[in-house]
Amino acid sequence: MNLIVTVDENWAIGKGDRQLVQIPAVWRYLQRLTAGGVVVMGRKTLQALPQGQPLYGRENYILTTSSSFSVRGAQAVRGLEALKEKLAGVQEKEVFVCGGASVYRQLLPACDTAYVAMVEKSYEADVYLEDLEKNGWKLTEESDEQTYFDITYYFRTYRR
Repeated sequence: MNLIVTVDENWAIGKGDRQLVQIPAVWRYLQRLTAGGVVVMGRKTLQALPQGQPLYGRENYILTTSSSFSVRGAQAVRGLEALKEKLAGVQEKEVFVCGGASVYRQLLPACDTAYVAMVEKSYEADVYLEDLEKNGWKLTEESDEQTYFDITYYFRTYRR
């Protein structure tokens, strides 16, 4: 399974229920990586997408505890066991965990590749991903420096 995330230099991913930064090239990167695959995200992450709609051209699984949640174009999944059943037969390299924080925490142990947009800036945040570099992950690829206005960032790939 794969993880895809944008973090700042302290591995922060959000404040409140919002992302720290939105960079169009990172959105295109996510779109390219996940095309034709399966994405897993939480309800709040889905609601943060444009028009709160699932990603087109992918199977979308929304991990939620709500028994009444449903959205056209995605399947609500209630719990990790139900998710495992839905993913049975799907190659793990085609599955991308897209957030939010509780989904990352639950599924990070099942991931072996992480695609990280690392922003060289420290934001005020209250939601963090664990520091992959300090937890046994190895940086295997890094893009050239990217910029968006005054923001410098890199696309990195980590593997266990």
